[in-house]
Amino acid sequence: MRIRARTILTPLALTAVLATAACGQSGSSGTGGSAASGSSASGDACAPVAGKQLVVLDDDQHLQNADNIVPAVNAQAAGANPALVQTLDAVSAKLTTDQLVQMNAAVDVQRQSAEDVAKKFVSDQKLDTGLSGGSGNVVVGGSNFTESTVLANVYADVLNAAGFTATVQAVGNRELYLPALERGEIQVFPEYLATATEFINKQPEVNGPDAAPVASGDVDATLQAATPLAQKVGLVFGTPSKATDQNAFAVTKELADKLKVTTLSELAKACGDGSLTLAGPTECPTRPYCQPGLEQTYGLKFAGFTPTDTGGPLTKAAITQGNVSMGLVFSSDGALAQQ
Repeated sequence: MRIRARTILTPLALTAVLATAACGQSGSSGTGGSAASGSSASGDACAPVAGKQLVVLDDDQHLQNADNIVPAVNAQAAGANPALVQTLDAVSAKLTTDQLVQMNAAVDVQRQSAEDVAKKFVSDQKLDTGLSGGSGNVVVGGSNFTESTVLANVYADVLNAAGFTATVQAVGNRELYLPALERGEIQVFPEYLATATEFINKQPEVNGPDAAPVASGDVDATLQAATPLAQKVGLVFGTPSKATDQNAFAVTKELADKLKVTTLSELAKACGDGSLTLAGPTECPTRPYCQPGLEQTYGLKFAGFTPTDTGGPLTKAAITQGNVSMGLVFSSDGALAQQ
Protein backbone atom coordinates (compact mmCIF):
# COMPACT_ATOMS: atom_id res chain seq x y z
CA MET A 1 0.00 0.00 0.00
CA ARG A 2 1.17 3.49 -0.75
CA ILE A 3 2.39 5.64 2.11
CA ARG A 4 0.12 8.66 2.40
CA ALA A 5 2.24 11.41 3.89
CA ARG A 6 0.29 14.62 4.40
CA THR A 7 2.72 17.51 4.07
CA ILE A 8 1.39 21.06 4.37
CA LEU A 9 3.63 23.81 2.99
CA THR A 10 2.97 27.52 2.77
CA PRO A 11 2.92 28.88 -0.82
CA LEU A 12 6.26 30.68 -0.24
CA ALA A 13 7.90 27.59 1.21
CA LEU A 14 6.44 25.41 -1.52
CA THR A 15 7.83 27.65 -4.26
CA ALA A 16 11.27 27.69 -2.61
CA VAL A 17 11.39 23.92 -2.19
CA LEU A 18 10.17 23.37 -5.73
CA ALA A 19 12.86 25.65 -7.11
CA THR A 20 15.49 23.76 -5.12
CA ALA A 21 14.19 20.40 -6.32
CA ALA A 22 14.26 21.44 -9.96
CA CYS A 23 17.57 23.30 -9.90
CA GLY A 24 20.18 21.66 -12.09
CA GLN A 25 18.34 18.35 -12.32
CA SER A 26 15.91 18.53 -15.18
CA GLY A 27 16.77 16.13 -17.91
CA SER A 28 18.18 13.71 -15.30
CA SER A 29 16.08 10.97 -16.86
CA GLY A 30 18.62 10.67 -19.63
CA THR A 31 16.29 12.24 -22.16
CA GLY A 32 18.35 15.41 -22.10
CA GLY A 33 17.27 19.02 -22.11
CA SER A 34 15.92 21.36 -19.51
CA ALA A 35 12.45 20.93 -18.04
CA ALA A 36 12.39 24.61 -17.27
CA SER A 37 13.41 25.90 -20.65
CA GLY A 38 12.56 22.97 -22.91
CA SER A 39 15.66 23.85 -24.90
CA SER A 40 16.15 20.34 -26.24
CA ALA A 41 12.63 20.05 -27.57
CA SER A 42 12.22 20.24 -31.31
CA GLY A 43 9.00 22.21 -30.82
CA ASP A 44 6.79 23.73 -28.17
CA ALA A 45 3.35 22.26 -28.91
CA CYS A 46 3.16 20.68 -25.46
CA ALA A 47 5.22 23.14 -23.47
CA PRO A 48 3.91 23.71 -19.90
CA VAL A 49 0.81 25.84 -19.44
CA ALA A 50 0.16 27.13 -15.93
CA GLY A 51 -3.30 26.80 -14.43
CA LYS A 52 -5.24 26.31 -11.21
CA GLN A 53 -7.05 23.07 -12.06
CA LEU A 54 -5.44 19.68 -12.66
CA VAL A 55 -7.03 17.03 -14.86
CA VAL A 56 -6.02 13.38 -15.08
CA LEU A 57 -5.61 11.97 -18.57
CA ASP A 58 -7.26 8.59 -19.06
CA ASP A 59 -4.85 5.65 -19.07
CA ASP A 60 -6.65 4.21 -22.09
CA GLN A 61 -3.99 1.56 -22.82
CA HIS A 62 -3.90 0.35 -19.20
CA LEU A 63 -0.30 1.08 -18.29
CA GLN A 64 -1.21 1.01 -14.60
CA ASN A 65 -2.44 -2.06 -12.76
CA ALA A 66 -6.15 -2.20 -11.92
CA ASP A 67 -6.22 -0.82 -8.38
CA ASN A 68 -9.99 -0.61 -8.22
CA ILE A 69 -11.64 -0.37 -4.82
CA VAL A 70 -12.92 -3.83 -3.93
CA PRO A 71 -14.45 -5.37 -0.77
CA ALA A 72 -12.10 -7.88 0.86
CA VAL A 73 -14.04 -10.16 3.19
CA ASN A 74 -13.14 -12.93 5.60
CA ALA A 75 -14.30 -16.13 3.89
CA GLN A 76 -15.89 -17.63 7.00
CA ALA A 77 -17.93 -14.47 7.61
CA ALA A 78 -18.94 -14.35 3.95
CA GLY A 79 -20.04 -17.97 4.03
CA ALA A 80 -22.06 -17.48 7.20
CA ASN A 81 -24.24 -14.78 5.60
CA PRO A 82 -24.34 -14.25 1.83
CA ALA A 83 -25.89 -10.82 2.41
CA LEU A 84 -22.48 -9.57 3.59
CA VAL A 85 -20.79 -9.58 0.19
CA GLN A 86 -24.05 -8.72 -1.60
CA THR A 87 -24.41 -5.57 0.51
CA LEU A 88 -20.83 -4.49 -0.11
CA ASP A 89 -21.27 -5.13 -3.85
CA ALA A 90 -24.11 -2.59 -3.75
CA VAL A 91 -21.50 0.00 -2.73
CA SER A 92 -19.21 -1.06 -5.58
CA ALA A 93 -22.05 -0.58 -8.06
CA LYS A 94 -22.32 3.10 -7.07
CA LEU A 95 -18.72 4.13 -6.38
CA THR A 96 -16.73 6.03 -9.04
CA THR A 97 -13.33 7.69 -9.05
CA ASP A 98 -14.91 11.14 -9.30
CA GLN A 99 -16.95 10.44 -6.16
CA LEU A 100 -13.82 9.24 -4.40
CA VAL A 101 -12.04 12.46 -5.34
CA GLN A 102 -14.92 14.54 -4.01
CA MET A 103 -15.06 12.63 -0.72
CA ASN A 104 -11.31 12.94 -0.19
CA ALA A 105 -11.55 16.67 -0.90
CA ALA A 106 -14.42 17.07 1.55
CA VAL A 107 -12.21 15.68 4.33
CA ASP A 108 -8.76 16.96 3.38
CA VAL A 109 -9.72 20.36 1.96
CA GLN A 110 -13.10 21.24 3.44
CA ARG A 111 -12.23 19.66 6.81
CA GLN A 112 -15.42 17.65 7.16
CA SER A 113 -15.34 14.47 9.22
CA ALA A 114 -14.90 11.15 7.45
CA GLU A 115 -18.03 9.90 9.19
CA ASP A 116 -20.18 12.76 7.89
CA VAL A 117 -18.78 12.47 4.36
CA ALA A 118 -19.49 8.73 4.31
CA LYS A 119 -23.02 9.23 5.62
CA LYS A 120 -23.77 11.82 2.92
CA PHE A 121 -22.49 9.51 0.17
CA VAL A 122 -24.65 6.65 1.45
CA SER A 123 -27.70 8.91 1.60
CA ASP A 124 -27.10 10.55 -1.79
CA GLN A 125 -26.69 7.16 -3.45
CA LYS A 126 -29.77 5.80 -1.63
CA LEU A 127 -27.71 2.98 -0.16
CA ASP A 128 -29.46 3.37 3.20
CA THR A 129 -32.69 1.85 1.87
CA GLY A 130 -33.69 -1.31 0.05
CA LEU A 131 -30.98 -3.55 1.53
CA SER A 132 -31.78 -6.42 3.88
CA GLY A 133 -30.74 -9.86 5.07
CA GLY A 134 -27.99 -8.77 7.40
CA SER A 135 -27.52 -10.00 10.97
CA GLY A 136 -24.72 -10.21 13.50
CA ASN A 137 -21.66 -8.13 14.27
CA VAL A 138 -19.24 -7.01 11.57
CA VAL A 139 -15.96 -5.15 12.14
CA VAL A 140 -14.81 -3.09 9.17
CA GLY A 141 -11.13 -2.19 9.11
CA GLY A 142 -9.93 1.23 8.02
CA SER A 143 -6.31 2.21 7.56
CA ASN A 144 -4.73 5.46 8.73
CA PHE A 145 -5.40 7.73 5.75
CA THR A 146 -8.45 9.67 4.65
CA GLU A 147 -9.68 7.51 1.80
CA SER A 148 -9.54 4.25 3.71
CA THR A 149 -11.31 5.78 6.72
CA VAL A 150 -14.08 7.23 4.54
CA LEU A 151 -14.60 3.96 2.68
CA ALA A 152 -14.64 1.95 5.91
CA ASN A 153 -17.40 4.20 7.22
CA VAL A 154 -19.32 3.89 3.94
CA TYR A 155 -19.13 0.11 4.22
CA ALA A 156 -20.22 0.17 7.87
CA ASP A 157 -23.16 2.52 7.23
CA VAL A 158 -24.47 0.39 4.37
CA LEU A 159 -24.02 -2.83 6.35
CA ASN A 160 -25.98 -1.30 9.23
CA ALA A 161 -28.73 -0.30 6.79
CA ALA A 162 -28.90 -3.94 5.66
CA GLY A 163 -29.39 -5.22 9.23
CA PHE A 164 -25.85 -5.96 10.37
CA THR A 165 -24.31 -4.36 13.45
CA ALA A 166 -21.20 -2.87 11.91
CA THR A 167 -18.41 -0.87 13.51
CA VAL A 168 -15.20 0.64 12.16
CA GLN A 169 -11.83 -0.27 13.64
CA ALA A 170 -8.65 1.66 12.85
CA VAL A 171 -5.89 -0.68 11.73
CA GLY A 172 -2.30 -0.34 10.60
CA ASN A 173 -0.64 -1.19 7.31
CA ARG A 174 -1.35 -4.18 5.10
CA GLU A 175 1.26 -6.30 6.89
CA LEU A 176 -0.90 -5.96 10.00
CA TYR A 177 -4.49 -5.77 8.83
CA LEU A 178 -4.48 -8.48 6.17
CA PRO A 179 -3.52 -11.23 8.65
CA ALA A 180 -6.19 -9.85 11.00
CA LEU A 181 -8.72 -10.12 8.16
CA GLU A 182 -7.58 -13.65 7.37
CA ARG A 183 -7.96 -14.64 11.03
CA GLY A 184 -11.40 -13.06 11.27
CA GLU A 185 -10.43 -10.42 13.83
CA ILE A 186 -11.90 -7.96 11.35
CA GLN A 187 -14.37 -9.19 8.76
CA VAL A 188 -14.28 -6.55 6.01
CA PHE A 189 -11.77 -4.17 4.48
CA PRO A 190 -11.98 -1.76 1.49
CA GLU A 191 -9.02 -2.96 -0.58
CA TYR A 192 -7.17 -2.07 -3.78
CA LEU A 193 -7.52 -4.96 -6.19
CA ALA A 194 -4.13 -5.18 -7.91
CA THR A 195 -2.06 -4.24 -4.86
CA ALA A 196 -3.87 -6.71 -2.61
CA THR A 197 -3.60 -9.42 -5.25
CA GLU A 198 0.16 -9.07 -5.51
CA PHE A 199 0.57 -8.88 -1.73
CA ILE A 200 -1.30 -12.17 -1.32
CA ASN A 201 0.49 -13.71 -4.31
CA LYS A 202 3.86 -13.14 -2.64
CA GLN A 203 2.91 -14.53 0.77
CA PRO A 204 5.04 -17.58 1.69
CA GLU A 205 1.98 -19.82 2.06
CA VAL A 206 0.72 -18.86 -1.40
CA ASN A 207 3.38 -18.50 -4.13
CA GLY A 208 6.19 -16.83 -2.21
CA PRO A 209 8.19 -13.60 -2.55
CA ASP A 210 9.59 -14.53 -5.97
CA ALA A 211 6.19 -15.21 -7.53
CA ALA A 212 5.60 -13.82 -11.00
CA PRO A 213 3.10 -10.92 -11.02
CA VAL A 214 -0.50 -11.82 -11.87
CA ALA A 215 -2.18 -8.41 -11.64
CA SER A 216 -2.58 -6.25 -14.73
CA GLY A 217 -4.48 -3.26 -16.03
CA ASP A 218 -7.42 -5.54 -16.85
CA VAL A 219 -9.88 -5.51 -13.94
CA ASP A 220 -11.64 -8.75 -14.84
CA ALA A 221 -8.41 -10.65 -15.47
CA THR A 222 -6.91 -9.39 -12.21
CA LEU A 223 -10.00 -10.41 -10.23
CA GLN A 224 -9.92 -13.83 -11.90
CA ALA A 225 -6.28 -14.25 -10.86
CA ALA A 226 -6.96 -12.94 -7.36
CA THR A 227 -9.88 -15.23 -6.54
CA PRO A 228 -7.99 -18.54 -6.05
CA LEU A 229 -5.13 -16.73 -4.28
CA ALA A 230 -7.56 -15.16 -1.81
CA GLN A 231 -9.17 -18.54 -1.16
CA LYS A 232 -5.80 -19.93 -0.07
CA VAL A 233 -5.64 -17.42 2.79
CA GLY A 234 -9.31 -17.53 3.78
CA LEU A 235 -10.53 -14.43 1.95
CA VAL A 236 -13.02 -13.57 -0.75
CA PHE A 237 -13.22 -10.49 -2.93
CA GLY A 238 -16.48 -8.83 -3.81
CA THR A 239 -17.16 -6.99 -7.06
CA PRO A 240 -14.62 -4.28 -7.92
CA SER A 241 -16.01 -0.76 -8.23
CA LYS A 242 -15.21 1.65 -11.05
CA ALA A 243 -13.35 3.80 -8.51
CA THR A 244 -9.57 3.56 -8.63
CA ASP A 245 -6.71 4.89 -6.55
CA GLN A 246 -3.63 4.32 -8.66
CA ASN A 247 -0.80 6.17 -10.31
CA ALA A 248 -2.10 8.67 -12.85
CA PHE A 249 -0.72 11.50 -14.95
CA ALA A 250 -2.14 15.00 -14.79
CA VAL A 251 -1.84 18.20 -16.78
CA THR A 252 -3.46 21.57 -16.23
CA LYS A 253 -6.96 21.98 -17.60
CA GLU A 254 -5.57 24.82 -19.67
CA LEU A 255 -3.09 22.53 -21.42
CA ALA A 256 -5.67 19.77 -21.89
CA ASP A 257 -8.13 22.27 -23.40
CA LYS A 258 -5.44 23.77 -25.64
CA LEU A 259 -4.49 20.34 -27.00
CA LYS A 260 -8.08 18.99 -26.90
CA VAL A 261 -6.92 15.81 -25.16
CA THR A 262 -8.54 13.59 -22.53
CA THR A 263 -6.39 10.46 -22.85
CA LEU A 264 -2.69 9.63 -22.82
CA SER A 265 -2.98 8.27 -26.35
CA GLU A 266 -4.36 11.61 -27.55
CA LEU A 267 -1.55 13.38 -25.72
CA ALA A 268 1.02 11.26 -27.55
CA LYS A 269 -0.49 12.19 -30.91
CA ALA A 270 -0.52 15.88 -30.01
CA CYS A 271 3.03 15.93 -28.63
CA GLY A 272 5.10 14.23 -31.28
CA ASP A 273 7.55 17.13 -31.31
CA GLY A 274 9.07 15.96 -28.01
CA SER A 275 8.20 19.12 -26.10
CA LEU A 276 6.68 17.40 -23.05
CA THR A 277 8.32 17.69 -19.64
CA LEU A 278 7.54 15.43 -16.70
CA ALA A 279 7.64 15.67 -12.89
CA GLY A 280 7.53 12.85 -10.37
CA PRO A 281 9.52 10.91 -7.78
CA THR A 282 13.26 10.49 -8.30
CA GLU A 283 12.81 6.85 -9.35
CA CYS A 284 10.29 7.73 -12.09
CA PRO A 285 12.85 7.63 -14.96
CA THR A 286 13.60 3.98 -14.18
CA ARG A 287 10.22 2.60 -13.06
CA PRO A 288 8.13 0.70 -15.62
CA TYR A 289 4.88 2.35 -14.52
CA CYS A 290 6.34 5.85 -14.79
CA GLN A 291 8.50 7.42 -17.55
CA PRO A 292 9.65 4.19 -19.30
CA GLY A 293 6.06 2.94 -19.32
CA LEU A 294 4.80 6.17 -20.82
CA GLU A 295 7.48 5.96 -23.50
CA GLN A 296 6.97 2.28 -24.32
CA THR A 297 3.19 2.03 -23.99
CA TYR A 298 2.21 5.37 -25.47
CA GLY A 299 5.26 6.43 -27.46
CA LEU A 300 5.56 9.67 -25.50
CA LYS A 301 8.81 11.60 -25.83
CA PHE A 302 10.13 13.89 -23.12
CA ALA A 303 12.38 16.93 -23.28
CA GLY A 304 13.25 16.62 -19.61
CA PHE A 305 12.37 15.33 -16.16
CA THR A 306 12.11 17.27 -12.88
CA PRO A 307 12.37 15.23 -9.64
CA THR A 308 9.71 16.28 -7.14
CA ASP A 309 7.71 13.84 -5.00
CA THR A 310 5.24 10.95 -5.31
CA GLY A 311 1.93 12.57 -6.16
CA GLY A 312 2.47 15.23 -3.51
CA PRO A 313 2.46 19.02 -3.28
CA LEU A 314 5.74 19.50 -5.15
CA THR A 315 4.54 17.60 -8.20
CA LYS A 316 1.18 19.36 -8.26
CA ALA A 317 2.84 22.75 -7.85
CA ALA A 318 5.28 22.01 -10.66
CA ILE A 319 2.35 21.36 -12.99
CA THR A 320 0.08 24.22 -11.93
CA GLN A 321 2.92 26.76 -11.89
CA GLY A 322 3.85 25.83 -15.44
CA ASN A 323 7.26 24.38 -14.65
CA VAL A 324 6.45 21.03 -16.30
CA SER A 325 3.82 19.82 -18.74
CA MET A 326 2.63 16.83 -16.73
CA GLY A 327 3.27 14.93 -13.52
CA LEU A 328 2.52 11.77 -11.61
CA VAL A 329 -0.41 12.05 -9.18
CA PHE A 330 -2.88 9.64 -7.54
CA SER A 331 -6.14 9.19 -9.43
CA SER A 332 -8.35 9.82 -6.37
CA ASP A 333 -6.42 12.75 -4.86
CA GLY A 334 -8.80 15.33 -3.39
CA ALA A 335 -6.72 18.05 -5.05
CA LEU A 336 -8.25 16.93 -8.34
CA ALA A 337 -11.72 18.04 -7.24
CA GLN A 338 -13.24 20.69 -9.50
CA GLN A 339 -12.68 24.16 -8.09
